[in-house]
Formats: sequence, structure tokens, C-alpha cells
Amino acid sequence: MSLLRVLGRPMLASMFIAGGLDSVRHPDRVSPLAEPVVRPVAGRVSLVPDRTEDSVRLNGAVQVVGGLLLATGRLSRPAALAVALTLVPTTLAAHRFWEEEDADQKAQQRIHFLKNLSMLGGLLIAADDTGSAPSMLWRGRHAARGLGRDARVARRAFKAGAGPGAVAGRARAKLSH
Repeated sequence: MSLLRVLGRPMLASMFIAGGLDSVRHPDRVSPLAEPVVRPVAGRVSLVPDRTEDSVRLNGAVQVVGGLLLATGRLSRPAALAVALTLVPTTLAAHRFWEEEDADQKAQQRIHFLKNLSMLGGLLIAADDTGSAPSMLWRGRHAARGLGRDARVARRAFKAGAGPGAVAGRARAKLSH
């Protein structure tokens, strides 16, 4: 693994580990902000708990576990994707700059919204990062091309051998009579 990955993944994960722990320990701090996002989602998605505090805890727990996995490089691609999924409702709940009346608060919330959007971009890049190893998709395509090549070679070999083999078979049949 490259030095950039070894350093970058824990740096990216640190915010989610710290924020997730805070959400697990003190869901009451962010529950009022999360309420407008949790209610509509909980009604449509059965995995989301009905109580806002429980949803906040679940979101925080996913961030902690995903952050730790990302930081250690274990299952980092699915971990980055899981943390990215938790960042969307977190951002929509906590940084609703479009609803702010005060210009200073609106500017601060816009900065936090864009910061989270930037972290979401980093997580999506991390979710796609194969660590210089070929992806499963590439491996599958490569294997399929190899099988196609092998099939063409086998077909040519069969055709090349079928003509002389048939001649030899006919000659042997005539000689045996």
C-alpha cells in the first residue's frame, strides 16, 4: 500500500470516528436537527429506526465502524461507501444553509455543507480505490477475454486437425477392407 493511502485514509476517517462517537454517546445533541430528515426516511426505509435518537445512534455507529475500517485499510472500499451513505443525511440535516435567515449563519452553514460535500467526494474516491490492484470488474473482463481467446484457438486447432484426420480415417478404412 502506498504511503499516501496509509496516511490519507486515517486522516479522512478521523472526522467520522470522532463525530460518530459523539452521535452514539449524545444523540440528543443532534436529534432536533435530524428530525426533519429522519421522519420522512423512516417512513419509507424499514431499516431506519422510528425514534430519531436511535437513527442518530445507528448513523453514528456506522460512521465509527466504517471510519475504523477505512483508517486501518480493512474492507476500506465498502467502509468508505457506508460512511458516504451516512454523510448524506447528516449533511442534509445539520447544514441546511438554504433555510437560514441570518447572513453570517447562512455563510457558515454553506461552508460546512461544502466541506461535507468535499468529504463525500473523498469517500467516493476511496470507495473506488483498488489500491493499485485490478478491480473485480477488470479481472472478470480479462478472464472473459482469455476464455474467448482460448475458444478461438481450440476451434482453429480442431478445424486444422479435422481435415487431415478425416483423410487419414478414410485411408485406414480403405486399407482395412
